[in-house]
Amino acid sequence: MSQANQYKGFAGWLEKRLPIISPADHFFNHYPTPRNLNYFWNFGAIAGLLMGLMILTGLILAMQYTPSTLHAFDSVERIMRDVNYGWLLRYLHMNGASFFFIAVYIHIFRGVYYGSYKGEREVLWILGIVILVLMMAIAFMGYSLVWGNMSFWGVTVITNLFSAIPVVGDTLVTWLWGGFSVDNPTLNRFFVLHFALPFVLLAVVGLHVLALHQVGSNNPLGIDMKGPQDTMSFHPYFTMEKLFFIGLFFTIYFLVVFFAPNMLGEAINYEPANPLSTPEHIVPEWYFLPFYAILRSIPDKLGGVIAMGGAIVALGLLPWLDRSPIRSARFRPVFQIMVFVFVIACIILGFVGAQVPADAFQIYGVQVFGSLSVLRTGQIFTAIYFGFFVLLPFVPLFERPRKMPRSIAEAIDGHA
Repeated sequence: MSQANQYKGFAGWLEKRLPIISPADHFFNHYPTPRNLNYFWNFGAIAGLLMGLMILTGLILAMQYTPSTLHAFDSVERIMRDVNYGWLLRYLHMNGASFFFIAVYIHIFRGVYYGSYKGEREVLWILGIVILVLMMAIAFMGYSLVWGNMSFWGVTVITNLFSAIPVVGDTLVTWLWGGFSVDNPTLNRFFVLHFALPFVLLAVVGLHVLALHQVGSNNPLGIDMKGPQDTMSFHPYFTMEKLFFIGLFFTIYFLVVFFAPNMLGEAINYEPANPLSTPEHIVPEWYFLPFYAILRSIPDKLGGVIAMGGAIVALGLLPWLDRSPIRSARFRPVFQIMVFVFVIACIILGFVGAQVPADAFQIYGVQVFGSLSVLRTGQIFTAIYFGFFVLLPFVPLFERPRKMPRSIAEAIDGHA
């Protein structure tokens, strides 16, 4: 039976003329999936749904937004007050960015812990890092569109960093600004790029999914599937699991949207942009804070920019830095500890980035690490962050891995 003949009705008619039903059926129904996937494998699907929601709400908001320094802030206020359900669209979009980054960061840390960058998954991993970079660019430009005082000064500070690049730095900053200061041309450029880049992101995500289905999913054991005994159909088993977890995640998301929509924002951004009034402490959005802390921990401007960019590049180099033949950290005791320390360092760098560099380091008002200043704490955990990548190639020389099961089925049935 041909692939077209196995479908009835309209699906069979369409498949004969445009074969899109069978690939979709394989992707979402008959895709062989490892039997032992856990809930951490749901964050990729969650990120995809959030991306779709962000594009949809962004398209509607763009219809009401005015990309002009004279009217941008007022147009956002008009969306909130006068447009039907404009407040809901804006809060969905604003908090959707935060939850999008939450899903992607967990997705990345899961990949690091379980070695999802190993084997034939190098291109899959690099595409994931490209997605992260595109998300950062889109989120940064979107944050500027509010044209609040924190947005204005955040754009001014971050774009000025490009001036540290030798030879072309000043020219690059002038090109970004569209002039000699952050002004109307800057806002127009960022609006166009913020509108266009999500479709580039959508294309890269498509390549990411295509690469995933080419090489197959990793699993918590890091063992290749050896036959039907190690797999099960994606539908209905994993679709039901994903729907449950997606419902749980989006319940938390909607609770934030409806009851604490400004929890992750800065109050000063509800003041119009004012070039004559610099905020006491310029802070980017929370998902940039670890990289912002790395930037501030280097006393040299160019060195800080290189370190901040290197923090992302190092993630992309993981497939070549990690030389162990074993993927999952469950069987690598030294690597397991290193990953936990790495994640803690990233979290603390996030707290460091939100505080004044000259003050003592505090978490929720409680002073920790003695009298260490924010700057010194950032330098210590920046060293820990990069130390993870520096030590990684040497770990297999002294690490003694735990015994691994021969197959997924053996591990599951033996445990049962």
